[in-house]
Amino acid sequence: MKPLRKKTDVYILNANVMNILPVFFMLFIVIFILVIAVSAVKQEIDMGATILKESPSEIEGSFFYSLLGSENHYFLSALSEEQKDLDISQLFIKLATNINLDDPRSLLGRELPAFSLYDSEILVAGDGTNYTNLPLESAPPQPFIEAGKEAALQRTDEIKRLEEKEKKQTAAAPTTGDKKIVYLYFSHNRESFLPYLKGVKDPNLAQHSKINITNLGDVMKEELEMKGIGTTVEKKDIQNLLNKKGWSYTQSYQGSREVVAAAMSDNRDLSYFIDIHRDSQRRKNTTTTIDGKDYAKIAFVIGGNNKNFEKNQQLAEELHGILKNKYKSLSRGVILKKGAYTNGKFNQDLSENSILVEIGGVDNTFAELNRTSKALADAFSEYYWKAESVNGN
Repeated sequence: MKPLRKKTDVYILNANVMNILPVFFMLFIVIFILVIAVSAVKQEIDMGATILKESPSEIEGSFFYSLLGSENHYFLSALSEEQKDLDISQLFIKLATNINLDDPRSLLGRELPAFSLYDSEILVAGDGTNYTNLPLESAPPQPFIEAGKEAALQRTDEIKRLEEKEKKQTAAAPTTGDKKIVYLYFSHNRESFLPYLKGVKDPNLAQHSKINITNLGDVMKEELEMKGIGTTVEKKDIQNLLNKKGWSYTQSYQGSREVVAAAMSDNRDLSYFIDIHRDSQRRKNTTTTIDGKDYAKIAFVIGGNNKNFEKNQQLAEELHGILKNKYKSLSRGVILKKGAYTNGKFNQDLSENSILVEIGGVDNTFAELNRTSKALADAFSEYYWKAESVNGN
């Protein structure tokens, strides 16, 4: 007959288990931190600095008040009842894993392709805009860039006819005179359109040095100057600049920043800076029909990691409102991008009147793109002269 186990033996066993659990927990935490450290080393050199810079932005001010309030209850008076119930463990999880338990998207945000849209926030939703069809910025494969090969062009006669069809008109009063007020530039200057690239079907390969997004600059400039607003179009080949410096495509904004900063230094009259892009989304998300004519839709993108983002946002929302009134379904809205996995600035920290505009997508034609460029110039001129009137100029 087996001897019965004494109660003291059970107590000792339970005590041993309770002592071992914290050890396993600490071991798990150490392994987790090591995995994060090893993963970070594989990223770009500045990744560590980026994490250190962005992490504090995830901490709300109420957290620090709560910490101080634990010692001095006077600080708790500045917090609402909801803020007083701050969950420290949840904040720790967010900082350690970049997972926000209040937002299920963050569980998949770093794992699924194209889910970097998690870093985007819809400030003002335009016609049909939701988190499934936000502007998508895709980079061409590095081997494609290094090869330097370009697709043969097609439908070029169509482009020439459109250029000849544009009527030259005299600028009406009021006018900015000799002053150049608007600066149009293209950080991704070789973004092109599939209808004009023979044999190209992949949106990531819609790139060309001659037929590309810069063609819209001339249309906007002509329309703006017809409405009395002096405009400069910067067509510097940013991709060529990157190639010379040995920079990657992800450094496009760094390259265009040098160009914009130089322009600002040379001409103090420049007041508005518009970086024009095209989306990588397909036609169903980038095209609308207004009064029987097809237009390439517009999306305004604001970088949330810069000191001017509220002013930039205000400008974008004003333009969105004007477009909504005059061209009902043209604007896709105003999108805020910020966080460690997106640029977050887009050079908009250089000016309080700086925006990034996505005009159309890879499937749009220049007939559609030109109509939209004119509509945007029309909306901007309305905004500009109204603002000048308010300022008494």
